[in-house]
Amino acid sequence: MRIRVVGAGTMGRGIAQWAVTAGHTVELADARPEAVPEAVAFVRSMLRRAAEKGLAPADADRALEALVELDSPYAAGSGAAPELVIEAVVEDLDVKAELFTGLERVLPASTVFATNTSSLSVTRLGARLTDPGRLAGLHFFNPVPLMRLAEVVPGAATRQEVTALLRSLVEGTGHRAVTVADTPGFLVNHAGRGLVTEALALLEESVAGPAALDRVARDVLGLRMGPFELMDLTGLDVTASVMETVWTGFCHADRLRPSYLTANRVAAGLHGRKTGAGFYTYGDGAAGAAPPEPRVEGGDPARPLTVLGDDPAGLATTDRPSGSALVLVPTWGTTVAAAVAGSGLPADRTLGVDPLSLGTPRRVLAVTAATGRAAVRDAVAVLGRDGHAVTVVRDTAGSPAQRLLASVVNVATGIAERGIADPDDIDTAVTLGLGYPRGPLAWGDHVGPARMLALLRALHEETGDPRYRPTPWLTHRAALGLPLTTPMPPVPE
Repeated sequence: MRIRVVGAGTMGRGIAQWAVTAGHTVELADARPEAVPEAVAFVRSMLRRAAEKGLAPADADRALEALVELDSPYAAGSGAAPELVIEAVVEDLDVKAELFTGLERVLPASTVFATNTSSLSVTRLGARLTDPGRLAGLHFFNPVPLMRLAEVVPGAATRQEVTALLRSLVEGTGHRAVTVADTPGFLVNHAGRGLVTEALALLEESVAGPAALDRVARDVLGLRMGPFELMDLTGLDVTASVMETVWTGFCHADRLRPSYLTANRVAAGLHGRKTGAGFYTYGDGAAGAAPPEPRVEGGDPARPLTVLGDDPAGLATTDRPSGSALVLVPTWGTTVAAAVAGSGLPADRTLGVDPLSLGTPRRVLAVTAATGRAAVRDAVAVLGRDGHAVTVVRDTAGSPAQRLLASVVNVATGIAERGIADPDDIDTAVTLGLGYPRGPLAWGDHVGPARMLALLRALHEETGDPRYRPTPWLTHRAALGLPLTTPMPPVPE
């Protein structure tokens, strides 16, 4: 296939490299002709590097020859007209529309148009064309050759054969294509709001600081990056914009509500790595997103400890709360304070523990306003004496890990409920695009739909916040004893 890539920036270069490596001829163009030679040189250097790492020399040579420079996006080119144009220019509807309307005048009606937009409506962009049926979204992720995923987004007028062509093209290169409805944030950016919005809510409530929450996300939930280091990497300005776009696009849905914390941080230039400071500080001598973990010293590792309820990790050293024993309460969607009040426990030496953390390298302790300092030190010493890391957080409904997981799963079930993508595509896109250890629906199934429902209902009741209201998708499958990955059957129209 002959493909014209318009846009010589980071995404355009990555798309060009992906396409020529897969055996296609690529014409690279940009509104600034002087940007094209540099971009072509970059792609060629990446192809040579790939050859050094195992790409067959013949394939590398063919790919190098298949990369063509154009002096204008509207150029006739040196051969046949392109069968596909992929646009990767600035994220502005008017700029993209002007490009495609110009291409419509010079290219044959058979040329398919694809936009790499990550947030703009494909339908609204297509409405600017004489033939909106030839346009679809084809959203790649950076770096394109390594992030083996693309969202195929048909607009309201997109012809079925255009969607099929793009899916076939993507999957023919070894990438995974997921078909996504033309909605705010599409699939991956929408699904990603579950983690970051809840992390910001935990920070708003002073449950823990960014570093502690990131450690919990990595060690308890198994994420590759914590939410705050992820926002620093992406750029808080970008994250804030996506949060606002998705929330507004879904009519201010509570489940997607952004944080008041972001606006001032963005205004102050605390965008993350690219500005040298975000939730962490970067540069010479700075710890960046890996600050030293605080140590709680002076505790008594031999202090008696009893566990209220199940004790699968065998933490208890005594079976009853004597006058000096610590009391540990496993919480699921509820608070330690409620357990103290409901069971008449000694407030100064009762702490919470997150059951999700017990099978992981990190145990999470929750303290109330009444917990004594000595009790905290001793509990850290007791729970850490077998080599486990221990993070201390303020008492909150459930725990930070439970709230993060509940939000991730609930947002994903909302995506499934709206029919934005099929369950399999949701899980595939999130694991590939966001690097989660499981797809969010499969993750909910791993915990158990009934248990996830109980968690969200407890969070909703404890806080009164509608962001935790379970979706019908989750509620109905839990009631029926079905996995969250169960798709809806087709309904006759």
